[in-house]
Amino acid sequence: MDSLALFLATALLAFVLYWFVCILGSAEQKGKRAINLSSGSISREKVQDKYKQYWSFFLRPKEIETADKVPHFVDTFYNLVTDIYEWGWGQSFHFAPSVPGKSHKDATRIHEEMAVDLLKVGPGHRILDVGCGVGGPMRAIAARSRSNVVGITINQYQVDRARAHNRKSGVDSLCEVVCGNFLQMPFPDSSFDGAYSIEATCHAPKLEDVYSEIYRVLRPGALYVSYEWVTTDRYKADDPEHVEIIQGIERGDALPGLRSYDQVAEIAQKVGFEVVEERDLAKPPAGEWWQRLKMGKIAYWRNHVVVSFLTLLGVAPKGVVDVHEMLFKTAGHLTRGGETGIFTPMHMILCRKPMS
Repeated sequence: MDSLALFLATALLAFVLYWFVCILGSAEQKGKRAINLSSGSISREKVQDKYKQYWSFFLRPKEIETADKVPHFVDTFYNLVTDIYEWGWGQSFHFAPSVPGKSHKDATRIHEEMAVDLLKVGPGHRILDVGCGVGGPMRAIAARSRSNVVGITINQYQVDRARAHNRKSGVDSLCEVVCGNFLQMPFPDSSFDGAYSIEATCHAPKLEDVYSEIYRVLRPGALYVSYEWVTTDRYKADDPEHVEIIQGIERGDALPGLRSYDQVAEIAQKVGFEVVEERDLAKPPAGEWWQRLKMGKIAYWRNHVVVSFLTLLGVAPKGVVDVHEMLFKTAGHLTRGGETGIFTPMHMILCRKPMS
């Protein structure tokens, strides 16, 4: 009986591990399973070193404020986190207001579709996704508008993932993905009928640099909408708790520095845009965008056990556990930012490039 009990216990443990590692989280929804976690284009043996290098940027803050240093800084970050984001969050690397009676997936799609509805584009139009990630918003926006969407991301691994997802989703005829720096985009002047960025331009050291590039590639009369990460009017720079929260968000999300909400329109106008509309999409009656982070704590510990086990077995690279822990801590800072109201990831600004 003892042998049988041991066999059954071992079989049960093996089944549980198989379920968590290989089954948990449909690849159709999350894009990745735990067994396939990697760190982008970083070789397995260098993941831990790259993680340490990422944190070293914050010991030299002047370097991450310099435009020529930022692309490498952000590229390293997304090599480290892309697979974990897909596994634990999904293919849309952004937040969305919760919608009563709607799943997170549906709320995310509604949030993305709102952006393209504001652009007033349709079939035959060519629009730009600035900082497209693995293309979750791109696919929703292409399906909604039937426009041709061109996405740009600094990370080649994300380009490859986005192209694979586009093919699988059947929208690859409408979607194109380019690897490049959105501060120096490889597109001709006046070559797009609209543009959007969803929680992406926060990676720019100077917002005017990316806004200037977007302005350049838009045709006259075209619209641009952005969901910006900013501090709100509740943020107090002399409050130590507020400073700790914002610095935690910056360090855990590869941000050279968060901007204040009242700087966005001023910068847009400075580069030549007309501001059509500006508002915080996170304000009531919008549902609390950070609730999913709070509800995800149990999932984090479950996932952390899986990642730790895979690392111990040598399936996942060394350093993945550290990255996963970093993202959990960052989720705590983001939650506190939402609860205190000092931070929003969805300050919306709608701009138009003048006709002349």
